[in-house]
Amino acid sequence: MNEEKQTPESSTTVGEIDQKNSQIIEKLHNARRKIKRELDRVIVGQSEVIEELLISLFSRGHCLLEGVPGLAKTLMISTLSRTLDLSFSRIQFTPDLMPADITGTEIIEENRSTGSREFRFLEGPLFANCILADEINRTPPKTQAAMLEAMQERQVTVGRVRHALADPFFVLATQNPIEQEGTYPLPEAQQDRFMFKIYIRYPNFQEEVEVAQRTTTDISEEVQPVLSAHEIIELQHLVRTVPVSDHVFRYTVALVRMTRAGEAGVPDWVAQQVAWGAGPRAVQFLILGGKARALLDGRTHVSCRDIEALAKPVLRHRVVLSFTAQSEGVTTDEVIEKFVKATPSKEDELTKDPRFQKMFAS
Repeated sequence: MNEEKQTPESSTTVGEIDQKNSQIIEKLHNARRKIKRELDRVIVGQSEVIEELLISLFSRGHCLLEGVPGLAKTLMISTLSRTLDLSFSRIQFTPDLMPADITGTEIIEENRSTGSREFRFLEGPLFANCILADEINRTPPKTQAAMLEAMQERQVTVGRVRHALADPFFVLATQNPIEQEGTYPLPEAQQDRFMFKIYIRYPNFQEEVEVAQRTTTDISEEVQPVLSAHEIIELQHLVRTVPVSDHVFRYTVALVRMTRAGEAGVPDWVAQQVAWGAGPRAVQFLILGGKARALLDGRTHVSCRDIEALAKPVLRHRVVLSFTAQSEGVTTDEVIEKFVKATPSKEDELTKDPRFQKMFAS
């Protein structure tokens, strides 16, 4: 990974963040440790996944989780919602699920005192803070679109009435990578609505032993809430106040533009391995994620290391590999690593490199 040169812009502790916000930052830093401790009571390992979920939450983003069955995806998400004192709703997506089944519907209700009838809206399972969209690729595109509209607009429209969703609103969608029969894969344009695509890996040997020991006994762990919904909203607003130096902005944009074949300064190998690159939303999510990651670490500035750390979860569902790369067994993560290595994080190297001079001039 590239070494980063600290500049006065990127290393300052910025006086713009007042004492009140500094106390909030310290509270978030402490809350992170407490959340991790509470999750460790129930979840074994998966530290990187939990970290990315928290970053997405405080950035007001959504996550797409991919992993085989039995890796505690549902348990992890429901436990996280309890540590954050949030309402939790699980939607099991099936081929016969209709949009009204998740958004809610209007019914005709009779007023017993007057005898008149009127419509009343019954809220669907989307009206919760933390939504687990389990196996989202099993439901038809019409229902997927209703789900993704709610994620983007944070509201649902039934009839002619718009209904605002809960705040904070956090969607975690899962899909099974090994079973494609009877599924409706999310198009790339719809996947772009998710901030992160997170891979849930198999546990290592010692972790799997611990999983077996914990889950074959009659002992249950109680999880205590750490942050309230109001506190989470306050922290989400604080994330957007974290300053970012011009160099980090340039580095982030340069990294994302490296994924686009045919752009000025992009190496020739990109056209051979990448069919479609990431759009501007990737830049936005990298910056927001970098801000949240910095605050969770107790820092008040974003560095290029934060951007590098989030490159894979942000880009892996936005970079479409070419047929040649897929036939050669190249993975998206391997290509993203090449992008990171090819983009220098030191300011003087980035600005003096002829490739990026062409890019900046385009």
